[in-house]
Amino acid sequence: MPNMSLNKNEMPSQPADVRNKNFKEVALGYTEEQAVDEANRCLNCKNKPCVGNCPVHIDIPAFIAKIRERDYEAAYQIITQASSLPAVCGRVCPQETQCEQKCVRGIKGEPVAIGRLERFVADWHNQHQQEKPQKPESNGHKVAVIGSGPAGLTCAGDLAKKGYDVTVFEALHTAGGVLVYGIPEFRLPKSIVAKEIETLKEMGVKIQTNMVIGKVLSIDELFEDGYEAVFIGSGAGLPRFMNIPGENLKGVYSANEFLTRVNLMKAYKEGGATPIQHAKKVAVVGGGNVAMDAARCAKRLGAEDVYIVYRRSMEELPARQEEVHHAMEEGIEFKLLVNPVEILEGENGFVSGIKCIEMELGEPDESGRRRPVAKPNSEFVLEVDSVIMSIGTSPNPLIKSTTKGLETKAWGGIIADEETGQTSREGVFAGGDAVTGAATVILAMGAGKEAAAAMDRYIQSKQ
Repeated sequence: MPNMSLNKNEMPSQPADVRNKNFKEVALGYTEEQAVDEANRCLNCKNKPCVGNCPVHIDIPAFIAKIRERDYEAAYQIITQASSLPAVCGRVCPQETQCEQKCVRGIKGEPVAIGRLERFVADWHNQHQQEKPQKPESNGHKVAVIGSGPAGLTCAGDLAKKGYDVTVFEALHTAGGVLVYGIPEFRLPKSIVAKEIETLKEMGVKIQTNMVIGKVLSIDELFEDGYEAVFIGSGAGLPRFMNIPGENLKGVYSANEFLTRVNLMKAYKEGGATPIQHAKKVAVVGGGNVAMDAARCAKRLGAEDVYIVYRRSMEELPARQEEVHHAMEEGIEFKLLVNPVEILEGENGFVSGIKCIEMELGEPDESGRRRPVAKPNSEFVLEVDSVIMSIGTSPNPLIKSTTKGLETKAWGGIIADEETGQTSREGVFAGGDAVTGAATVILAMGAGKEAAAAMDRYIQSKQ
């Protein structure tokens, strides 16, 4: 029976006052009955507007139709024709600005919960299917992928399906890129990432960790070793700071460092391998998803007061609405239209507070958002003992500085064709945050997918 409810099925989740004290996953996932009921909200539109707004072009109505039939494995196989990371995307993809934004049901109510259904299908497969994927027949060609984040893993998976001998080179000691060091356990359990990576390995993808390209090996040496094409998906892990007084004090972190210590090195566990300050009052400067992740982690580490300090209003806040909603439920306080001008020093070189100034919105800037302007005589001090800077990242310049003929933008991003990922260096392709700067997981996956297709065409044209 069609479900003409205007509202999505609610996602079961941990209560806010419970989850803000643990690192277990917040959203618990649909039951089978909820998934089937939600699937019955899909109108199976002939022109499939949702598919056109999916960066990896999953056949969304087709997989949802299989959920209606309770054939969840068939739904999974449809998704994996387009996506190498369905359990990841079902959790962290911003569907509300992509596939769900174009859903016809959203015109007079809420769109179909496409992301929640994708998660349900992927989780069902992981729980019930033991059969390993078949390794494709080799086509005799060898390619390299730099970085094991969403762009690199997607590129590797698509090339492996075509029979390529794929090796992924990862700088850290654990594969997964931003999926393991950046996104907290309570949003994306690392066991999910490990399972997705294991599936790629079973398809023949080889992963070498502790391989810093530009130090251990150069791209030139990869070509000398017989790799016929190289994809750069090394992300944007170099943090930015405001260059205000006090940023070198004890208790000041970049969001990258803070989240890496928490997520990858498990600093939240007793006896964790890396120390982290368990502050009582924390200010997170910034308003994106990374800022929300850092603030919610700080709360779980025992902070009594956690503030999001953002220089624009709630309407301009770039984080996903779901993440903002969860943060508010968990007790994160939002200090909006506020900008730090100095981090204050207390005893023994530790942070004692941040001096801020109130802002108001003026004329739009080049991004189209109204420019924040300082209010005269509005300075005040916010008492905190830790500050986390989350104002953006840029690509590490190491690959650029060690690769001949690779052109980059002034801010460090690699120059690459938008449709193919081809760079100025023949045989070298790039995509994801290394090209665009910090963006979403699904956009990085889309770039990896397009680059894989272009690399295949490039190598086959050489025959």
